[in-house]
Amino acid sequence: MSAVRGAHIAVKLGNEKVLVSGGDGGSGYLNTADLYDPIANTWTAVSPMNFKRCDHVASILSNGSVFVAGGSSGTDLATAEIYNPTTNTWTNTSSMSVARYSPTISVLSNGKILVAGGNHGGSFSNVADLYDPSTGTWAVTGSMNCARFGHAAAVLSNGNVLVTGGCAANSIAEIYDVSTETWTVTGSMMSIRQYHTTSQLTNGTVLVAGGIISTSTYLNSAELY
Repeated sequence: MSAVRGAHIAVKLGNEKVLVSGGDGGSGYLNTADLYDPIANTWTAVSPMNFKRCDHVASILSNGSVFVAGGSSGTDLATAEIYNPTTNTWTNTSSMSVARYSPTISVLSNGKILVAGGNHGGSFSNVADLYDPSTGTWAVTGSMNCARFGHAAAVLSNGNVLVTGGCAANSIAEIYDVSTETWTVTGSMMSIRQYHTTSQLTNGTVLVAGGIISTSTYLNSAELY
């Protein structure tokens, strides 16, 4: 890549190229972005973001553009912007209701984007926002039952969203109902987890793996929902 970076984001575009943006360059946060071409096996620097971002979130929009939100530039960010691969430009869109880094991002079946939790002002957040790409606007939706940071999210086969972990010393999980815009507790995981992964399997179950309980306790366990 054109720069060393950690806590950055990678998104695969419709043309199979991969856009990497932001992160921590070791001597400061970055707004730079690179594009990887798997056929040529080369990296190309593209236009930088309008904001330096670390620990932000990103997703692909239906038109092939890349949506990026939140993160930290030294201060928490509520801003969001969109990258157009055709024009190689970033355009600011409206901002979330709260500034945050390391939330979860989920693309819903109705095309809206759910951003939930994260770290806001040094505290865990339970706030969730919905972004509507068709209008370029955010709306506050139902708040999670638990404030979460270092959590993970998975869109279930029925279109609802499962959120796990990151809930202080609690292992409860909860589900966001897209039709009612509400959260419901759905039992507890076998282990308290933070910074774990979730993967939806072809049979509809969700694999939750690894993570930490504390800075000194790392997990190799996995469980199925």
